[in-house]
Amino acid sequence: MGVYSYKATTLEGAIIEGTIEAPDEGLALTRIKDSGAIPLKVTSPRKGALRKGVSLHSSKGDLLTFTAELSALIGAGLPLDRSLNILAGVSEGRQMQEVVNSVLKLIREGSSFSDALKKHPGVFPRLYVNMVRAGETGGVLEIVLEKLGEFLETAKELKDSVYSAMIYPVILGVTGSISIVILLTFVIPRFSILFKEMGGTIPASTQMILHFSNFLRDLWWILLPAAVSGAFVVWRFIKTERGGILWDKIKFRFLRDVVSKLETARFCRTMGTLIKSGVPFLQALQNSKDVIGNRVVASAIGAVARDVKEGKGIAVPLTEAKVFPQLALSMIKVGEETGQLDTMLLKVATTYEKSLKDSVKRFMGLLEPAIILTMGLVIAFIVVSMLVAIFGILELPF
Repeated sequence: MGVYSYKATTLEGAIIEGTIEAPDEGLALTRIKDSGAIPLKVTSPRKGALRKGVSLHSSKGDLLTFTAELSALIGAGLPLDRSLNILAGVSEGRQMQEVVNSVLKLIREGSSFSDALKKHPGVFPRLYVNMVRAGETGGVLEIVLEKLGEFLETAKELKDSVYSAMIYPVILGVTGSISIVILLTFVIPRFSILFKEMGGTIPASTQMILHFSNFLRDLWWILLPAAVSGAFVVWRFIKTERGGILWDKIKFRFLRDVVSKLETARFCRTMGTLIKSGVPFLQALQNSKDVIGNRVVASAIGAVARDVKEGKGIAVPLTEAKVFPQLALSMIKVGEETGQLDTMLLKVATTYEKSLKDSVKRFMGLLEPAIILTMGLVIAFIVVSMLVAIFGILELPF
């Protein structure tokens, strides 16, 4: 039995906070609803403490929280303007609070919910706005918000899993590089002075290291700005249309398995959610194309959209595009033939999200020892070269 902290609202709009005992979070939510309140947030004490210790909230996290809370309020029967008024008072992020107030003001002035959201493209992506508009048009806003919450939660979990897998290799590479630079710029020069005082013949490998060390020490004030400038120029080039396409081609060629699974999961999750939410097929396809990050894959999906407009369906054009895995294409074809394309797309997304996590883990599992081995060989080469020179000068057997 655990103790959960919660924040809820009454039907009159009053905010209440407290704790409740329950075996799990789901039962805690049920008990809060049975008490006549509408739960906005339920956390265990441990998670709550962690959240209080973090003062920065990402816009993605704020959007997910906003969507989940708004879905709960509308699902409980509260009107949209009243729900937004409540959320404006409970939003933790200052930026999100200002956005909610702005949206509420626009709605009270006669604007639709989707048009009000469209005024804040930095917070609400076009996909989000289009899904809300579809929900308004079909009178199923509650269902659409629920689907949006699931979509944002899944996307966040996928992104977090990829980032967490990358943290250790990045730290390993940075610390290893710093260690080698310190070794070359502060430790090796002391040996250089020792070799000059003692005289004798220095092996070629040792001379190479000494020259490289002197080069780094003498020209660091040129090399460092040059490296920063070079990185900035490359970054700016990648941000251009031509550079971005070239960079995406490189990623697709050398990391095809990971990129293909990532874009398959992203496309199918978006497409399936949109169709299930009542968005027209062609509009759903266009919006799904817009969320794809790799331009090579996005370009191929653009060609698919043209074929779909000509009445060729979606399975055959996707197969001809040759950017998605064969299993995904087969599942999409079955979904199209059975009239359950939305359900099958979501199953494909779930399958490849799990497969992507496994692929990233395998890739990082190979990358980590590769980084360790490379750094170890470089450091070993430096150390052995120094020892060979010292033993040679002292005429000691190595």
